[in-house]
Amino acid sequence: MSQTNDQFIATQGGNLRVRVEGPQDAPALVFSNSLGTTLEMWDAQAAKFSKDFRVVRYDTRGHGGSVVSPGAYSFDLLGNDVVAILDALKIERAHFCGISMGGFTGLWLGLNAASRMNRIAVCNSAAKIGTPDGWNMRSAMVREKGVAAMKELADSSPSRWFTEAFIAAQPAVVQRAQAWIAAVNPQGYAGCCDALAGADVRDQIAKIALPTLIIAGSADPVTTVADGEFMQQHIPGAKLAAVPASHLSNLEAPQAFDDALSQFLRA
Repeated sequence: MSQTNDQFIATQGGNLRVRVEGPQDAPALVFSNSLGTTLEMWDAQAAKFSKDFRVVRYDTRGHGGSVVSPGAYSFDLLGNDVVAILDALKIERAHFCGISMGGFTGLWLGLNAASRMNRIAVCNSAAKIGTPDGWNMRSAMVREKGVAAMKELADSSPSRWFTEAFIAAQPAVVQRAQAWIAAVNPQGYAGCCDALAGADVRDQIAKIALPTLIIAGSADPVTTVADGEFMQQHIPGAKLAAVPASHLSNLEAPQAFDDALSQFLRA
């Protein structure tokens, strides 16, 4: 029997908004959103993969309908949120696919909760994203300027997230993505920036023993193909797929993204 619903799952410090779709007895597949987006970024993937998987997607803490807990976040917190979701849904093991910030959550799970994972797909991400100074500056700006800062980030996000050709060809998709980031709670966004500021597992990822897929956008200026190659070289047996897209590759190149993910999950 298939089910589609939004539910709120209790975690440390508050509830997370979770949506579950697909057959209840199918293998579980968790999707984790990027910084500044919501679980709706996975609409196309959920429609496709929920035919064969029990698709679980959620708004990362601080985003969408999930709790905005105060203070700085960490990937220990964000990763344990995923474990709490699995526990609440009585899912022993799941596949995991995360993009950008969600991809780093996948690395954390591979290192800290491998017994709960089958395979991890780390998309448009890196073992260290950006610089601590850059994230700390963004976090401080968003805390200080609030909603106005989120509007500024929304205005500038297309050039970070999509290629110029895609921006010109698909304005509705771009505007929808801008609306997600504009609506994110500034305190929640800042908390996730703090998590990213402290996130560096370059010297740890060789310990990941799970089957791992890395998806990189060939035109991604944020997390580059070189970042993907570094992870592939250091995670034993990892596979790398480059797709013709910028940073939100599941939105810009859904066919190539879905093909790479599907092939990996069925291997």
